[in-house]
Amino acid sequence: MRDVRFGVLGPITAWHGAAPVEVGPGKCLRVLGVLLLHANRRVDREQIIQAAWGAQPPRSAVNLVQKYVGDVRRSLELDDGALQTVGTGYLLRVAPGQLDSDRFAARLAQARETRGDGDLAAARQHLAEAMTLWRGPAFSGIDTPAAVTERARLEEYRLGALEDLAELDLLRGEHAPAVAELSRLADEHPYRERARELLMLALYRSGRQGDALAVFHDMQRLLAEELGADPGPGLRRVHAQILRADPALDLVTATREQRPVAQLPADIPDFTGRAGPLVELLDLLQRRGVVVVAGAPGTGKSALAVRALHEARDAFPDGQLYLDLAGTSAVPRDPAMMLAELLRALGVTDAVMPPGLHERAALYRSRLADRRMLVLLDDAAGAQQVRPLLPPSGGCAVVVTSRHRLADLAGAEHLELDVLSHEDARDLLARIAGAERVEREPEQADAIVRLCGRLPLALRITGAKLANRRAWTLQVLRERLEDESKRLRELRVGDLDVRANFDLSLRLLPEEAVRAFRLLGLLGAETLPAWVIGPLLGAPAGDEVLDALVDACLVRLVTTDRAGQPRYRLHDLLRAYAAEGAQEHYPAEDRRAAVERVLAAWLALAEQARDLCYPSLFRPTPGRSPRWVPDYTVVDPIAWFDAERGTLLRAIGLAAEWGMAGLAWELAVAAVPYYDHRSLYQDWNRSHQVALEAVTAAGDTHGEAALLQGLGQVHIYLDEMAEAREDLHRCVQLYRAIGDRRGEGLALASLGTVHRVRGELDEALATDKEALEHVVAAGHRQAEAQLRTAIGIIGFDQGAGDAGPWIEEGLRIARSLGDRHRQAVILRTLSRYHLDTGETAAALHDLTEALTIFSEISDERCGAYTDQRLGAIYAELGDGPRADSALQRAAHVFRANGDRSNEAACWQRLGELEHELGETAAARHHLGLAVELWRAVGLPERAEKVEAMLVAVG
Repeated sequence: MRDVRFGVLGPITAWHGAAPVEVGPGKCLRVLGVLLLHANRRVDREQIIQAAWGAQPPRSAVNLVQKYVGDVRRSLELDDGALQTVGTGYLLRVAPGQLDSDRFAARLAQARETRGDGDLAAARQHLAEAMTLWRGPAFSGIDTPAAVTERARLEEYRLGALEDLAELDLLRGEHAPAVAELSRLADEHPYRERARELLMLALYRSGRQGDALAVFHDMQRLLAEELGADPGPGLRRVHAQILRADPALDLVTATREQRPVAQLPADIPDFTGRAGPLVELLDLLQRRGVVVVAGAPGTGKSALAVRALHEARDAFPDGQLYLDLAGTSAVPRDPAMMLAELLRALGVTDAVMPPGLHERAALYRSRLADRRMLVLLDDAAGAQQVRPLLPPSGGCAVVVTSRHRLADLAGAEHLELDVLSHEDARDLLARIAGAERVEREPEQADAIVRLCGRLPLALRITGAKLANRRAWTLQVLRERLEDESKRLRELRVGDLDVRANFDLSLRLLPEEAVRAFRLLGLLGAETLPAWVIGPLLGAPAGDEVLDALVDACLVRLVTTDRAGQPRYRLHDLLRAYAAEGAQEHYPAEDRRAAVERVLAAWLALAEQARDLCYPSLFRPTPGRSPRWVPDYTVVDPIAWFDAERGTLLRAIGLAAEWGMAGLAWELAVAAVPYYDHRSLYQDWNRSHQVALEAVTAAGDTHGEAALLQGLGQVHIYLDEMAEAREDLHRCVQLYRAIGDRRGEGLALASLGTVHRVRGELDEALATDKEALEHVVAAGHRQAEAQLRTAIGIIGFDQGAGDAGPWIEEGLRIARSLGDRHRQAVILRTLSRYHLDTGETAAALHDLTEALTIFSEISDERCGAYTDQRLGAIYAELGDGPRADSALQRAAHVFRANGDRSNEAACWQRLGELEHELGETAAARHHLGLAVELWRAVGLPERAEKVEAMLVAVG
């Protein structure tokens, strides 16, 4: 490729050397512009079509894009390595320095470096050269969302550079040119407070004190009328200095001792809440050290710091220093220049100002060595920017606010701000919007607080909107905030803008951390374990990615769960912002792939946990989705499931939303043993219904059958036999249609249970024998053991003489497999056989052995059923103490699991026994509990029967 340069700082153009290139017609230039917007990244053909034609492209758009790309390649003489075809898109390779926006950024960096070295003339030269690169609005003529965002970003850099130019003119004593440029800038951008602050200083130094004060009053009136806000701390500080003719404003003054410096910004009149953090910060200030107040964007760090310093200033009689470090701007302020500003405030003239950073820092520390002063360093970019500005230890106290945890700032105390409590958030809304309006619509106010995520900045914006729209009800604003896709757009008024505020934090992060943050927004509102970052990015991710997000206060460490996993969460507004960014910056296929990898990782862990609970019981699922192996291993399966319970439900819903039906049903089925263990029937039913809707829409027969089998089982647990029979009949048909004998056998086994519970013993026996044929053919020995036991007990109920051998064969198979859970279940069934054949001692032995196994494998629910049966036998034997112990244990487990029917049965049997033994008070108590529970579960006839017993007890 020849010496090609590209221009985006204005209309899209290109040059060969110094000569402009005629690229082609307007559409051709738009194609080039989109390629440059995504330089060195693949651009999908659809993005190019949208940029060229908008929402209504011609039918020949695909062919035209190919033509225009070819025209670009020919006119610029680009080879295949420079402009590549990648799949259905294109990639334009641009080297450093080829793009005018890159050269602009390089000039800004050079200006900052030379200014830090004290060479103001060179710094100004670099900035002036940077400004010559601009020919108009960046990416002019391209209006895609990505282009609009990039245009706004570059424009912010341009305006900041103009302000830096003016500031350098002021530092060099060239006030007249600065007045002209700053006046134009203030007129074109009336809300830019830094431009007005510099203009006031330029006018004051030009002998125009009245004009300088008029600038402030114009800004004050503009903000009050349009935003309901006050000027920021910088403007207020310069205004106060002009009013008192502060010598620190003069370019050159005699070195002299000054009265105490009072640069602290005005306190915020509607400061609300933060009682705990305020007390903590005041206590730390009394220790005369450095305190870092960190927090997510919009949490009110500066407001808290200003309030605390105002309350503490009497203990620091030598005054207060204030600096805005501009840490979230495109180019954070240079420490050398800020030290010069601090030294001027302390009486050092420009004539004797040391030239370098280290000399200025030394003089600054000397000036503060014997003083008791407060120093507020607002909006720090990092510890490196802060260190030169710290006074010597002793009499001074420093508060640093930052969006980053400054862990590398040695000796500093740290105070991290979260969002407001609900009560404080509501109070803040009331103070800004009006207490009467909030009291008049309390439910709407609570909803607005919730939708703002209790974020102070968001609440200030909503409050300001309401204050300036008196005719609005709170209901109107609530409805506008309800749509998450439009919420960030609503959270903007004047220069207060939640999205723009978030942008400032994001642009300071490494690209990999930015990508992780945006993709995290796709995963919903649940707390997330650290391992999700790896599959989200599609590569093993080091802790540094997550650490960068945590240190930037964009992701919050919430807790460490029972499984030992640190869990993280995005604030609701940050999550909406992240998801919006993912949709804007990444193609749909990339977003889908990221979500699929995370869901596949959750499935791998869920199956790992399931297999730890029930080893060798489950087979691989045929036709499963591709796996992602997470960088995490399950150790305690129940603790892991407990920790991920809500997240797994969300993951199933997420899979359904993204049309990943296979992952949805596999996740739901993998969690069934856990739901069964914890008796979480509502979660079980909900997860399966969500997944069932997805597989039905996708035509996934295998998934539908598996889910219907699970739903049939949970219906059985809930005594919903009609629903269970319907689901299981459909399940059998589906498995039969796809030729899955194992699945058909298991479904038939569950259907046999339905028949048995309904008293349909002939149907139950026939169904179970058919199921047995299928599972034996499929080699499913666990199910064979279960079915042989069921066939034996049904036969026994029908008077068959061979029931015992059927059950004992089932027990033998379970023991040979080492399946202790199934062994215990069969022992419990065998106890019934022994009891009904008059072998009470054998029945007690069976139940005691089963209870021991359930205890060893931590299966409380099955243990409770066993205790319930033990208690009933002991009651029949008149053994009060053992019956009481077993029934009490069972009842408490049933209560913990929400099984009120079995709890009622336990209390009823215990009350009956106590009545028989003459323990009247205890019998009344337990029978009374049974009555309440039978009524609560909708069985009044059982309640009436127990009430009759209560009458007999007296």
